[in-house]
Amino acid sequence: ESTADLSQTTQRLISAQPLLGSLAADPSVRGLMDALALLVEGAQADPTRFDELAQPLVTLADTFDGIAAARVPAFSWHTLIAGRAPEPRELRRFILVQPVLDYSALQPGERARGTIRQAARELGLDADPWVRVRQTGPVPLADEEFATLAEGVALNVTIMLVAVALLLWIALRSWRLIAAILLSLGVGLIVTTAFGLIVLGTLNLISIAFAVLFVGLGVDFGIQFCVCYRAKRYTGDDLHLALREAGGEVGVALALAAASIAAGFYAFLPTEYRGVSELGVIAGTGMIVASIASVSLLPALVALLRPPGERAPVGYAALGPLDRFLTRRRHAVLAVAGIVAAGSLALLPRLQFDFNPLHLKSANAESVATLLDLMQDPNTTPNTLDVLAPSLADAAALARRLEQLPEVDHAITLASFLPDGQNEKLALIEDAALLLDPVLNPGRAKRPPNDDETVRAMQRTAQLLAQAAAAHPGTAVAAAALRLGKALRTLAQSEPAQRERARAVLIPGLLATLDQLRAAMQAGPVTLATLPDDLKRDWIASDGRARIEVFPKGDADDNETLRRFVDAVRALAPEATGAPVSIQESSRTVVRAFLQAGLWAFLAITVLLAVTLRRATDVVLTLAPLVLSGLATLGICVAIGLPLNFENIIALPLLFGIGVAFNIYFVMAWRSGKRELLPSSLTRAVIFSALTTGTAFGSLWLSHHPGTSSMGKLLALSLACTLISALLFLPALLGEPRLRR
Repeated sequence: ESTADLSQTTQRLISAQPLLGSLAADPSVRGLMDALALLVEGAQADPTRFDELAQPLVTLADTFDGIAAARVPAFSWHTLIAGRAPEPRELRRFILVQPVLDYSALQPGERARGTIRQAARELGLDADPWVRVRQTGPVPLADEEFATLAEGVALNVTIMLVAVALLLWIALRSWRLIAAILLSLGVGLIVTTAFGLIVLGTLNLISIAFAVLFVGLGVDFGIQFCVCYRAKRYTGDDLHLALREAGGEVGVALALAAASIAAGFYAFLPTEYRGVSELGVIAGTGMIVASIASVSLLPALVALLRPPGERAPVGYAALGPLDRFLTRRRHAVLAVAGIVAAGSLALLPRLQFDFNPLHLKSANAESVATLLDLMQDPNTTPNTLDVLAPSLADAAALARRLEQLPEVDHAITLASFLPDGQNEKLALIEDAALLLDPVLNPGRAKRPPNDDETVRAMQRTAQLLAQAAAAHPGTAVAAAALRLGKALRTLAQSEPAQRERARAVLIPGLLATLDQLRAAMQAGPVTLATLPDDLKRDWIASDGRARIEVFPKGDADDNETLRRFVDAVRALAPEATGAPVSIQESSRTVVRAFLQAGLWAFLAITVLLAVTLRRATDVVLTLAPLVLSGLATLGICVAIGLPLNFENIIALPLLFGIGVAFNIYFVMAWRSGKRELLPSSLTRAVIFSALTTGTAFGSLWLSHHPGTSSMGKLLALSLACTLISALLFLPALLGEPRLRR
């Protein structure tokens, strides 16, 4: 508070001596009535002074109206005495709690948070409409994130399982084939998980995504084999012969697809981001496991379960005209694809990576909503930076330089806890104390009133207010006086419980306010030596180095604001650290890791395809649709405002793997001389593989957790682009089979 503000405050308190004296001598509803009567009587002779009572009378009238109506009104002695409503930050109180955590529970801090809630209930804070107890911090944020993840999960999983089962049924028309795929998938997932735990010891939030990739691609391998088996079973109703022929037809394509995807995942190993590197190890091995299971365990399970024969062709004859159209108009289709690729490429510079982990949490969670609220005040935002200086003097000098930056709201050091202009302020307080100390500390306080005394005091004050209003008709203060008088008469005629409610609303706050005023009158000099040791330890190290805390200007939840803030501060103090620095550096590491992994994966797959296919043109034909679908996915992300983040970026490896697999299936079939690929059983397998995977993981879109929802959104989008590229662009790109030409 500035010296001028303090001067106004002390003058206002001195002017309120009669009110304060009466309240200090009799801190009760009776004392308030007597003080109000004294003010009204004193102002009767001076119209100017009477007009000054307008706001206090309105405040009291609102309060007593609420009490008379059996409501719990908002009342602040600060507002009544200071003449203004307090700022929100003046009303906030912070309690720092170090909880005991139970790491065996999904929400380790649940018991501690429940204890805090119970304490608030026991104190009656939950029942008070004007008090709000909220919890935030690392523990509530983590706990409520798990709660958000679990919210609605049963319904979402049920819908997903029903949809996947329906799609598998449409694709395979046999519950026995479906059971074989699921059993094979389960065994493969167990083997891959065991491998990961043996090799790595533990899984992290990134590497555990191998399960998503394994299931998505494992289902694809299973559907490819089973649909091919169905086609062979239709042409010859011999189960074992159909299994052998299916293995011979798709085995090479599955092996090449799995090897290519595994090589792509293993290319994650050199990255500096541990999570991505470990994901590459497990997911790459998982592809090998899935492909082996698809041509060994899966056929064995099908042979054991003995599904019935096929009665109708497995492909889609209705797609024949589309296939012929794409071949006939291939140049126009390729031109459209080129336009899509060019447009998407032009949008890529605008692709955003949202590095703020808070944006991956539900804003409806109490801990997140509270944190966002605190971020709106530059004095309470947690997105601050810390800088170390050699000494407190150096820290103060650097803090002054930092405060000159347009991106900085203010910077504080230990010296910031020493008030400015202490001599002038202490002189003002001492002068006020000479007058107010006897008022605030009367020699003898009155005994608490009984109910009859309170009633008489209310009636007497109501009569005085009516007389004052009659003397100043037509004025705002007269209207307030009449309203307050009416409320007091109503309360005086009510049951004693109503008047007890008035005491509960008014008197506890009065006692606290009087105590605060008494303490304020005892203020003394504040020096570094008088500051608490706990406080000093937070700001000064044992070797004398001093900490500076720098606060951002603007919306501390805005990514661009934080980016400018960090860059500006680090230009002056390169060693600055804090939450904004750590989350931005983490995002750079993640993006760099995925770019490196993507480049190495692309090169590894290119080399493997070149060695296997032995034709450069066939390698290009296999990879071109993958590039197109990737560009289209990222371009649409820009167009619809979907940024990449720490969670949905995991969808990109799945896009990469599925895209490579689909393209290899079509190119291998095309190389073998097959015409009209779209009406074939291969297209049925590809479509239902994409639909099944998209439904299984696109259902994450329905999650209440924003991060998980964004992952599902990107998975569904990427699979749609991959499927469209494989079914429309690739047939046009391939043209007539080479053997026929």
